[in-house]
Amino acid sequence: MKIGITGATGHLGQLVIAKLKTKTAPENLVALVRNPEKAIQLGVEARAFDYSKSDGQVDALKGIDALLLISGSEVGQRISQHQNVIKAAKESGVKWIVYTSLLHAATSEMALAPEHVATEKALEESGITYTILRNSWYTENYAASIPGSVQAGAVIGSAGEGKISSATREDYAEAAAAVLTTDGHENKIYELAGDEAYTLSEFAAEISRQSGKDIPYHNLSEADFTAALVNIGLPEGFAQVLADSDAKAAKGALFSDNKTLSQLIGHPTTPLATVVKSFLV
Repeated sequence: MKIGITGATGHLGQLVIAKLKTKTAPENLVALVRNPEKAIQLGVEARAFDYSKSDGQVDALKGIDALLLISGSEVGQRISQHQNVIKAAKESGVKWIVYTSLLHAATSEMALAPEHVATEKALEESGITYTILRNSWYTENYAASIPGSVQAGAVIGSAGEGKISSATREDYAEAAAAVLTTDGHENKIYELAGDEAYTLSEFAAEISRQSGKDIPYHNLSEADFTAALVNIGLPEGFAQVLADSDAKAAKGALFSDNKTLSQLIGHPTTPLATVVKSFLV
């Protein structure tokens, strides 16, 4: 079976290919990327593929049996981009699409959810066999702020005491690889989340424990958190998305205790303490 992976040079895509190479021969894999030259280090066939350019997508997908559609990174443009890919996949004869969606997408109040819901609907209406991986937050989304938080002396956010069931990109990549190389996932939706849920207060406490410094959590309003993110250099639109995600996490949008992710990968998800340690080194 020939497996295509969109966004293969991105953080998640590279990890998926690495995991797939432990389960199938490299010649069975195709990296679908904007710039094939940047995919040379992946050690698999690379084809030019752009979410926004429908021209050429059908040819790029020919011969591919299963497609991992990693959701695009351009928030606000993903519905049309994903619909382009699904249409091209159907025309080129792709038999199965696995899509990376968002935890609780169908009921989530997060600003990120509608584009995922629309993509899921397009998949269901396409007639192609599908599997939907509704991923919770990447632990790295929070861990990336650790050096700055230690320097500033505090963790900031707007998640209140909402519990967050995040997992690492590697955990989600392993799940995608497992699904793509095993049977029984046809037309299923998996809610995927880390085994260990934590609040941002607990996240700050873990940073404090490992760094030996007192790093408290300061909870801000969504508006104030947005302003703080813009102040440190984030684009306003991206800052608004992050603050909205935090505010919705306060209401449980990023919490799940179903352990489906660890069941798929066959072992516990990566502990928060392990990720914190790697970002403090």
